[in-house]
Amino acid sequence: MRPVRPKKFLGQHFLTDLGIASDIADTVDACPDIPVLEVGPGMGVMTQYLVRKPRLVKVVEIDFESVAYLRQHFPSLEDNIIEDDFLKMHLEHTFGGQPFVLTGNYPYNISSQIFFKMLDYKDLIPCCTGMIQKEVAERIAARPGNKSYGILSVLIQAWYRVEYLFTVHEHVFNPPPKVKSAVIRMTRNDTSRLGCDERLFRKVVKTTFNQRRKTLRNNIRPLLADLDVQCQGAAASVPDHSGFLADELFGLRPEQLSVSDFVSLTNRIEEHYASVRSV
Repeated sequence: MRPVRPKKFLGQHFLTDLGIASDIADTVDACPDIPVLEVGPGMGVMTQYLVRKPRLVKVVEIDFESVAYLRQHFPSLEDNIIEDDFLKMHLEHTFGGQPFVLTGNYPYNISSQIFFKMLDYKDLIPCCTGMIQKEVAERIAARPGNKSYGILSVLIQAWYRVEYLFTVHEHVFNPPPKVKSAVIRMTRNDTSRLGCDERLFRKVVKTTFNQRRKTLRNNIRPLLADLDVQCQGAAASVPDHSGFLADELFGLRPEQLSVSDFVSLTNRIEEHYASVRSV
């Protein structure tokens, strides 16, 4: 069977360097003794090293050509090839509710969506590794005060310890991407609860980074407006937030806040609305 042709609409850039493929496969060893789910295996350049490990490996692939190639070249994987869209999968069924490692050479065009899905299943995914666009990897690993620090940084670091492992250059892919890639590993930290309303926490983080050059005072107003409607109804008088927003905290920009700062901010917003409702 001839090699699979890379498809631009699927964001496919097939890794051709076997040494790098082996190194990426070895990143799952940080979380041993549990199954592995590989996303987007393509022609199995990483898969060939994963299946040598003493653990169950499943792969999920949306490209029918790649699925056919895998079935022909990896007959032992036949029952563990999932032809599906990873973003639409119910991951609690993948290994019968067991935790698993998520890994892959992730398509650049959906890598952020993959990690948001990982967060939805964080209690099932103690470790996530793989290769993504270098810029996205730097964003995930960035610390407060860094220009790359943003939504992904905060939401992932709230639950995972992030390691930027190594950079991968363009020439080891077919076709070569226009950007460099990087391999990262995210391992669940000891946090079981954030200590705030986690749904509101996500909203606060996403809202404040919408216009990252503005201060929290300006960025938080749309969220307060939404909460005004939820709190009192669209026809009700709008609460006065001037005193609340006068705090010096709101003069900061979002990239200056740590994860714990965002937790505190979320609690302050919730407490503020508790006082508004009591009036």
